[in-house]
Formats: sequence, structure tokens, C-alpha cells
Amino acid sequence: MEAAACLFHGFSDRSRLRIVQHLALGEHRVVDLTGHLGLAQSTVSRHLSCLLDCGIVTVRAQGRASVYALAHPEATLALLGAAERLLGLAGDAVTLCPQHGKTGSS
Repeated sequence: MEAAACLFHGFSDRSRLRIVQHLALGEHRVVDLTGHLGLAQSTVSRHLSCLLDCGIVTVRAQGRASVYALAHPEATLALLGAAERLLGLAGDAVTLCPQHGKTGSS
């Protein structure tokens, strides 16, 4: 369960989820992601570091830039699809959760 909790922590932030969604479309540099997401470079880099540490993304050098991609695109997309199905079944309960919902601490 510890490994699963660590994996889900990688997906537990909205910005990281948005990064993963963009990487599902293909490889991106940090500068590309900052432009797409409207986030600071330091914020994107911090989230990419977390995703890299969790094994969710990979990185490769391209000249002076680092290019990020999903480490396991099919499995990641399957997990996100399963999450969408579960959210559809759970309805508002997730967003109303006193611990992690809109009014809870994130």
C-alpha cells in the first residue's frame, strides 16, 4: 500500500495532473509547459521533479533543454480513464469531501 500511496501522491496536485495531460499529447520542454499552463518555470520544474521521482515521467537531454515524456503512457492513460469512471460514479462526494474536497485542505 505504501507504493500505491506514493504513486497517487504524484497525481494528487492539479498542476501535476495538468502536466501529465499535456505529456499525454507528446514530449514537452519545461518552456512549452510553462506556456501551455501559465505557470512559473520554477513551479513546473518542481512538479516535473516530483513526477520524475515517482517514475511517472522520463527526461532526456535535447541540446541545452530537457524534454519530458510519460514513462508509461498507456498505463498512465488507463489509470486516468479509470479515475474518470470512478469520479462519474462517486459524483459530488469527492468534491464535497471534508478532508480533500473543495472546502477541505489540499
